[in-house]
Order: sequence, then C-alpha cells, then structure tokens
Amino acid sequence: MPLIDVFNGDADGICALHQLRLDAPADSRLVTGPKRDISLLKRVEAQSGDRVTVLDIALSKNRDALDRLLEAGAQVRYFDHHQPGDIPVHPNFEPHIDTDANVCTSLLVNRHLQGRHLAWAVVAAFGDNLADAARQAAVPLSLSADQLAQLQLLGECLNYNGYGETLDDLFFDPADLYRQLRPFADPFAFIAESPAYPTLKTGYREDMARAVAVEPMEARASGRIFMLPAEKWARRISGVFGNWLAVESPAQAHAVLTAKPEGGYLVSVRAPLVARSGADELCSQFDGGGRRGAAGINHLPESELGRFIALFFKTFE
Repeated sequence: MPLIDVFNGDADGICALHQLRLDAPADSRLVTGPKRDISLLKRVEAQSGDRVTVLDIALSKNRDALDRLLEAGAQVRYFDHHQPGDIPVHPNFEPHIDTDANVCTSLLVNRHLQGRHLAWAVVAAFGDNLADAARQAAVPLSLSADQLAQLQLLGECLNYNGYGETLDDLFFDPADLYRQLRPFADPFAFIAESPAYPTLKTGYREDMARAVAVEPMEARASGRIFMLPAEKWARRISGVFGNWLAVESPAQAHAVLTAKPEGGYLVSVRAPLVARSGADELCSQFDGGGRRGAAGINHLPESELGRFIALFFKTFE
C-alpha cells in the first residue's frame, strides 16, 4: 500500500512528519517545497488503497486536489492549524484540524501521538514563533533553561531554511533536511552530531545580522513595515525576521516586504503577539493567506503597495 507524505517545508511541517515516522517508521514518497509552496496536493497522484498524510498546509488552498484524491479512493489524514474553509466529510478522510492561535501542526501531531515524541513538537512550536506554547508543552520534559534555548534555536534554524522563493534560495531542500533529521529520535543528538545544523546556524546568524541593520520604511505606534532587497539572504530571512520583530515588540504588528527580482514584493505579516489576530484577513485581501497571528503574500504588485500599507495600519490600529 503506497504511502505519500505531503508536508510544509518549514520547522512545523518537517517536525510533524518526523514525529509520525518515529512512531510508525515507513518509507514513503515525500512531497514538499519551500514554506510558501502550499498548494502541494496538486502534485500528488494517488489511487484506491494509497495512504496520503498531509501536514501543515491549508486545506482551503488544497480543497480541489483533496476532493480529487478522495474520489480516486485514496485514504487521506490531514493535520493542520490554518483556516480550512469547509472541511469535507468522507469515509476516507481523517481530519486533525485546530485553528487555535497557540497551536501548530506539530503540537496537533503530538496530541495524536499522546506525547511520545514531545521534544520534536517543542522544537516545531519554537520554530513557529509559539514560544509560550513551546515552553508549556515542554514542562513534562523537565528541561533546563539552556536546553530550552537549544531547542528554540534549532526550531528557528529549521524554520529559517524553509523560507525563500525557490529551492535555490535554501541551504537544504526540505525533503533532504527531513532525511537528515530522520535518524535522530533525540533533538539534542541532532544538534550535537548533524553536519547540517552548523550550516543552518551560521547562515541564520549572518542573514539575521543583515536584516536587523535595516531601518523600518514606516513606523507607527501600532506597527512597523520593513523593506528588504531582492537578494537571496533577504528571501531566506524574511519570515524569521518577522518572528524576531514580533518578539522584540509584542504590542506592535509587523510587515516584512522583500523585493522580487522581477518586480513586486514577497510579504510576511505578523500580528501583535499580545493579540495574534488579523494577519490572515489582511493577506487574504491580496490573494495571500496563513493564520490569524502570521500570514503572507507570495506576490504583492508594486501598484498595490500603497493600498497594502493603508490596510496594514487600518487592520492593526
């Protein structure tokens, strides 16, 4: 019975799959891509008897492909925390969907697995900028402050690798990064032994240093907007920089616009951490999406920049 694992290329998607396959080892076909490549189900061909697991991609953006797979007789289980739209009812469909702002897909998988690989769920929650939820989930592990800091940096580095417009922007194809995680049941062993981790950590620190040096293009009490150049380092750091800004100033909303070589902008939006709402509604008005606390736009035309800025401040004021 063929197995197909479809997962977002960020920390949450990778760690969600890692937990499931630690619990039930199996060889499967991997379907993934950069974090913003979320219409992944359209790449899946399956038939009666095939089992498809989908992790951390919005059902609303994959509904037509999901219906096609179910009609073909495939069994689909779906773990996600984004706004789903209408959830289908079908004998071959097993949804695990929760849009609570303090939940990520890996925490849903951890719930499903009853905590059997909890440390990796903690890594993912840190990577998804859910630091409070990560620390709360980690309580049964009795970790020191230093150990928690190590898991937080790991999550941030795994998440950082997922950003970029194409695979060429990334240090590792997310499928390859998952394969590097696969031998490690213990994230601390991965930190100590993986050759991939020093590469990610160095890249993350260098790119973040460049981003932190950028001044906001517009700043008000309710939020700040930053503009990054059309360079690989900027595309890699855009989302993680947004997370950093949100933590640095939790009462403000943030938008990070990254210029695209062909024109227009890639946009990451973070709602204030004290409220965690509005980001998805704002981005949906520009054909983007995400969740209430964090969302994005894959292509904002230059002609729409003024409207975006106005709606950003209207949304968060």
